[in-house]
Amino acid sequence: MTNKPFVASWSGGKDSAMAFYRAVQSGMTPKRLLTMFQEDEEVSKSHALPFKVVQAQAERMNVPLMIRGAGWDDYEAKFIHAMDECRADGITHGVFGDIDLEGHLEWVQKTCAKSDIIPIHPLWQEPRQSILEELLAVGFEAVIVVVNTSMMPAEYVGRTFTQPLMEELEALGIDSCGENGEFHTIVLDGPIFSSRVPVLFGEVRENDGYVFLDVSLDV
Repeated sequence: MTNKPFVASWSGGKDSAMAFYRAVQSGMTPKRLLTMFQEDEEVSKSHALPFKVVQAQAERMNVPLMIRGAGWDDYEAKFIHAMDECRADGITHGVFGDIDLEGHLEWVQKTCAKSDIIPIHPLWQEPRQSILEELLAVGFEAVIVVVNTSMMPAEYVGRTFTQPLMEELEALGIDSCGENGEFHTIVLDGPIFSSRVPVLFGEVRENDGYVFLDVSLDV
């Protein structure tokens, strides 16, 4: 994989960060980050991160950020359009943070094929807890910013990811990787960043069975 140019699917959270880290460690060359946003392009989908926060992450990774605003109806079309643009610019590979959900893998393979992009899944089929242990071992800092309250208690929003937190979640029967959508994180520091991303955490909002921690850039 040495020097293979790639676009990273970037949520701003721990799994996309670990996938990016692994890809760079393998010798691949990051050329672009792709983050899917809500239709108004104000916050990212799922993780609800403001553009300025995601942009600050990209700046500290020294990788250009591209975003696409989309609803769920046109999500796939907007994603493929972005991948087409990457391929036209000579990017041959895409890096994704999926771990073991077959449906996600199949969707990525199908959509990337339409743009002649080769999908790479650096975390695929690895034990979820071993990925988390490496995340902490190499120095990533991640904070829970979204919680699905039908799957875990709301009070976990705002918690920093640590080994004791992993053990606490597992003891409650909650997947500590959040691969099934239990929660989402934001990565603030780690080996892929030139410096820590300065953020402020604000109010906790509830909407349609989820709680969201407001995140803003501390400037």
